[in-house]
Amino acid sequence: MRFDATLNLVNSATLADFTRPDLVVPELRERDTAGIISELSHVLRREGCVPDVLPFYHSALNQELLANSALECGLAFPHARLSGIRQVQFAFGRAPQPVPWGAKGAWPVQCIFLLAVPATDATTYLQLLASLARLGQQNGTLSHLRSAKSAAEVIAVLAGIKVRPAS
Repeated sequence: MRFDATLNLVNSATLADFTRPDLVVPELRERDTAGIISELSHVLRREGCVPDVLPFYHSALNQELLANSALECGLAFPHARLSGIRQVQFAFGRAPQPVPWGAKGAWPVQCIFLLAVPATDATTYLQLLASLARLGQQNGTLSHLRSAKSAAEVIAVLAGIKVRPAS
């Protein structure tokens, strides 16, 4: 990731700077909120992004149950903020078909970004979240993300989306 000395993003950061191919699951196995958060939590743990999978999973799931992050465009952004996480990163997963997200009546989602956030890093997290939310307004880019066949293709789509630094 590209950061300056104060941990603020520099102008050239993209969404791809917060993930890598090993954190991308082009076809999720799980088909519900808890299962998908678990699957992506294990990916983050396997890749050394979170120190312990259970506290991270429980925190992310509880946060999602308190405030559903699904957007009408089919994206969801569950997250957990914990000490022991060194930098803001996310695992990305895509369901083959939209899945119900959270409580009954919530929007179905197909693309899920599970964010791992250091307990003390609100600025970078909010900048990343704002950029992810803007992604939902970019129909062409969203279509490319949904149709990407591999982790490398997902990363290529994310590399084209700038993360705006705080002003």
